[in-house]
Amino acid sequence: MHEPRLNHVQCLDTRGLHRMAWWEWGDAGNPRVLVCVHGLSRQGRDFDTFAQAMQGDYRVVCPDVVGRGESDRLADPMGYQIPAYVADMVTLLARLNAGTVHWVGTSMGGLIGLGLAALKNSPVSKLVLNDVGPSIEPAALARIGTYLGLPARWRSLEEAADALWSISQGFGPHTREQWLALTRPMLRADTDGFVPHYDPQIALPFRAITPEAARAGEAVLWGMYDAIACPTLLLRGADSDLLTRATAQAMTQRGPRALLREFDGVGHAPMLTSPDQIAAVREFLLA
Repeated sequence: MHEPRLNHVQCLDTRGLHRMAWWEWGDAGNPRVLVCVHGLSRQGRDFDTFAQAMQGDYRVVCPDVVGRGESDRLADPMGYQIPAYVADMVTLLARLNAGTVHWVGTSMGGLIGLGLAALKNSPVSKLVLNDVGPSIEPAALARIGTYLGLPARWRSLEEAADALWSISQGFGPHTREQWLALTRPMLRADTDGFVPHYDPQIALPFRAITPEAARAGEAVLWGMYDAIACPTLLLRGADSDLLTRATAQAMTQRGPRALLREFDGVGHAPMLTSPDQIAAVREFLLA
């Protein structure tokens, strides 16, 4: 397998500057840019398989959102929030010199894309929301809260893979080889083993969300969704606990009236590693 190129861009935060890493596949001179953004506790290498399938048509850019992977960690953990991530992506797009982009966002990466696509004069000309929408189920947030930011240390890649698989059943079927490939970038070598690749402090703003704040946030997100004008594809794992079928159906009937594709045997969230998932996104983006 070819390796992607690793780049960095300086972004502004409340305490100064931080470096955001981004992985790049395909021809760096290609004016067609596809940005792929990962979920809450993941990182940009999640898209390796998908990016390789798309690099013949696009310059594919897969950032490590700040606090994850090869990106810096923030001095102020309350900066780990969607509006700040959107601002970082605006800085990245300026670095890429991209007039328009196609966007694929899984879970949190979808919310960042939703925020960016809703802006006036947005550069996002096609949007793929992977198993996420304006309404997020409290039960799914509670499930994520059972592991996010908690101390973890593993003696080996295999041990880490087993532990991560135990909280990732929703990703659907993967071979052991596929799962090990998805696990390696999730680890940071430590003195006597491995620790998670992300800043545990990303859990602080997540845990600070009250039911009232969640309801207010949902209303804001629906308003943003209704402002999106570009063609939108909504992917849903048929067994998803985060995006209900009712929310998905509502998203097909308002705002950009998303085209909905569901995948059986998958929960939250499809990983875009299987041929049927890749084909669904590819067909939409290149249509």
